[in-house]
Parts: sequence; C-alpha cells; structure tokens
Amino acid sequence: MKISREARRAAREMYRLSLVDGRLDTARVKDISDRLVSEKPRSFLEILKEYTRLVRLELANRHAVIESALALSEDESNRILADLKTRFGNDITAEFRVQPGLLAGIRIKVGSDVWDGSVRNRLNTLSQQL
Repeated sequence: MKISREARRAAREMYRLSLVDGRLDTARVKDISDRLVSEKPRSFLEILKEYTRLVRLELANRHAVIESALALSEDESNRILADLKTRFGNDITAEFRVQPGLLAGIRIKVGSDVWDGSVRNRLNTLSQQL
C-alpha cells in the first residue's frame, strides 16, 4: 500500500517528537500513538503504520543479536556487550543465541549491520571465489 506524502511527513514529525536526546522515549511513543488513535485525523491508519515502522527500525538499531557456534562464557559475553555499548551506546540490548550451523566463530547483527566472522561465512566466500 502506497502512503501519501502528507501521511509520511506527519509520521516523521511524530517520530521526531518521540526522541529525547536522540533516544526513543517509550512514554512519548505511547502518548503519541494513543493520541493519534483517539483523534483519528485524516489518513490516521497510514500515519500509524509508518510511525510504527519508524519506531520498529529504531528499536532494531538498539538490539544486538549475537550468534555463536557454541555457548559463550560469561566473561566473553560481557566483553562483547561492553564493546557494543561503547560503539552504540549504553541502552543497547543483547540477545545471545547458539547456532551450530556457524561451525565456529561469531556473527553479530545490530539493526541492518551484520558482522560475520563465522567459519561458515568464510567457506561460502571461498566457494563463491572458486
């Protein structure tokens, strides 16, 4: 479904109002979405969908998924999380997963950024080069 220019502009403005010091404020997100639903301006469904998409993208940028072939020790997990916090800020959350298909190594995904240091990725790269 194509969204109108006015609805996109309104959703972006609402998103900007949801930020406090460059970070998403959950209380403001709730207030803005509640107000939008109660007032129901023209094209409010389009605005709400676009606003939800923008908020979801911001939340994805604040969540890291760390996959490894074996379970990481507490010390390794804390070190990786500390490195992520220095790079992305203290409000980043982390989820650790075990993926035996990686064979060895680690893959970190934050938002749309992926750092893949797994053996499986290296083998795939080698097979594509041959």
